[in-house]
Amino acid sequence: MAKKTAETSQATSQQPFTFLCVTCYFKGSDFMKAAKALGCRVLLITAKKLEVEDWPRESIDEIFYVPDENDEWNMDNVLKGISYVARVETIDRVVALDDYDVEKAAIIREHLRIPGMGKTRAHYFRDKLAMRVEAHDAGIAVPEFIGVFNYKQMEEFANRVSPPWLIKPRSKASALGIKKIHNIKELWATLDQLGDEQSFYVLEKFEPGDVYHVDALTHEGKVLFARAHKYLNPPMEVAHEGRVFRSITVEYDSEEEKALLDMNEKVLKAFGLKHGASHTEFIRSHKDGKYYFLETSARVGGANIVELVEASSGINLWAEWAKIETTKKGEKYTLPKTKKEYSGILISLAKQEHPDTASYDDKEVWWRMQRKWHAGLILKSKSREKIAELLESYCKRFYDDFFTSQPLPDKATN
Repeated sequence: MAKKTAETSQATSQQPFTFLCVTCYFKGSDFMKAAKALGCRVLLITAKKLEVEDWPRESIDEIFYVPDENDEWNMDNVLKGISYVARVETIDRVVALDDYDVEKAAIIREHLRIPGMGKTRAHYFRDKLAMRVEAHDAGIAVPEFIGVFNYKQMEEFANRVSPPWLIKPRSKASALGIKKIHNIKELWATLDQLGDEQSFYVLEKFEPGDVYHVDALTHEGKVLFARAHKYLNPPMEVAHEGRVFRSITVEYDSEEEKALLDMNEKVLKAFGLKHGASHTEFIRSHKDGKYYFLETSARVGGANIVELVEASSGINLWAEWAKIETTKKGEKYTLPKTKKEYSGILISLAKQEHPDTASYDDKEVWWRMQRKWHAGLILKSKSREKIAELLESYCKRFYDDFFTSQPLPDKATN
């Protein structure tokens, strides 16, 4: 008899499914609401400091809080706690609601032998070195890179690949911890500062270009939905230099969209994503016009990208992800009918605790952010040109009305 693994074992036939949702951030409410609406039992494990957040408690059957000293979970204790819960709960699915939880969820799956992504495959969606090696081996273009291990090989890389370079933490999200290196002297000084931590970084060529994100839903290894957007300010620029975050839908049926969707499928196939949501980023080089893979993740995008996608498509990634997770092996999942409208987003840190965006009153305004010290809007229209025009004019006004900035932390904060 073939040995069952966390990635190959069959789902239980019992209904309703019981979901264990894992998150160290306050997010994923729409997923839990959708799972509950589908008749599932919903368990949540999250950080103790998030106990005060406005979780959708009517959709959650039980919440377990984890002490998180220095934003770290003691996974040995987590496994013991979840194993205790498993004495009375039949957990069918473990779902990571944030990038930082992908590995936690994989560890829990493997310990309890629950179907889904195991630790090895999870590295492709968390470890920036692992994902670059896997993409390169699959024939997918990536900026030139090297693991921060052997000094002789790194010196050869630095002599062969012209600066600037980027040194990136292998397992941090977004642009946290990324530093631009301009020459080899600066490189060695940076490595000295990192000390014993340097092997947890990857060095790559800085490739100026336009950055894109493709947000997708996959079922049984097939991408059923994907939407491409272009960042109007590269995420690294927003994070490190202080900018208004903006993104806009890529023109439908354009060569740009076709190239991005094709590359996204190749990445997800190479990485072995079988089902769920994904957020993948690419760059189109200003130098040669080619598209390069940057990074991917097995979860929905942050920065309200879920709402951005829903505005143009009518598809809520959280809700459809929940439906995919409740579809048994061999059963058919049917994607709702999608729209092809255009949407754009702009978000800024605000100098007011409760910024008032009421004066931004064009009919294209579809969503307004309700978060302290933040101002944000999502626009929706059948015209991409109209969205682009509004994003430009609104961005200028945001700088006058709301914009402020603060230094990027070394670690993520909730």
